[in-house]
Amino acid sequence: MSQPDFQAVQHAFAAHLRDPEANPAPAGLEARRVEVYRSLVFNNVSQFLSGTFPVLTSLLPAVRWQALVRDFLRRHRSHSPYFRHIPEAFLTFLAQSDAAAQDPPWVGALAHYEWMELVLDTDDTPAPRVDSPTGDPMQHVPVLSPWCALLAYDWPVHRLCETFQPDTPLSAPVWILMYRDPAQQVRFMELNAPTARLMQGLQGNTSQSGMDLLHELAGEMPGTPVDSVLAFGAELLGDFQARGVIAGVCYTPRGGADDVEGL
Repeated sequence: MSQPDFQAVQHAFAAHLRDPEANPAPAGLEARRVEVYRSLVFNNVSQFLSGTFPVLTSLLPAVRWQALVRDFLRRHRSHSPYFRHIPEAFLTFLAQSDAAAQDPPWVGALAHYEWMELVLDTDDTPAPRVDSPTGDPMQHVPVLSPWCALLAYDWPVHRLCETFQPDTPLSAPVWILMYRDPAQQVRFMELNAPTARLMQGLQGNTSQSGMDLLHELAGEMPGTPVDSVLAFGAELLGDFQARGVIAGVCYTPRGGADDVEGL
C-alpha cells in the first residue's frame, strides 16, 4: 500500500473513532477490532475528563455527560500529546459549544474551578527565592508561593452538590483561594472581600512589607480602625505562611530574573 493510501486509511479510521455515526470505518477492517479501538478512545477520554471534573460529572445526567464527551471528541482537534492538556481543551469546548446552552448556567464556572485543581497539582514552576521561609511577613517582603491562585466566580462553585444547584448567580462574586500546601495537596478556602484584596496586593509584590500592604488596605476601608486592620492582617499573613500560600520573606526588595512570582 502506498504512503498516501495508508494516510487516507488512517484519516478515515481517526474520523470514525471521533464520530462513528457520521463516518463509517474503512473497508476491510474487522468490526470486532474496530469496536475495541472505538471503545478505548471514548472510554479513555471520558474517564480522564470524569477524573478532572468529578463534581460536574456527578451533577449532569449520565446520558448528557456521554453526549458532551462524544461531541467534544467530534469537534476537538488536539495540538498537544499530553493528556493533562485535554481538560483545558474541554473548557474551551464548553465555552464555545452551542449545545451546552441546555446545561445549568454554572457548568462553565464549575468546570473551570475543578480544572484549576489539576493546574495547581501539576504545576512544576520552581520555588521562589526567599531569604527566610519563616521570617516575619509583617516586617519583610512576603513572597507568594507560585502554586496558588485567587479565583472569583459568580456561582458558589465550591458548594454545588446534588441538593444545592442554584439557577441564579450570586449578587457579588465569591472569592476562593486555591493553593498547594507543603504536603503537595491542593486545598481551597473561601475569602471575604478584604482578604481577597490583600491577596491581590501580595500578587506581584516585590518591595512592600506586609505592614505596608495592610496600611494601604486600611486606607481603602474608611471607618475601620487601622489597628483592627493590622491585627487582622498580621494573623492572616501568619496563617497564609503556615499553609504554604506565602513561601517566605525577602529582607530587601525583590527583582531580577531569578525571582519567580506567584500566580
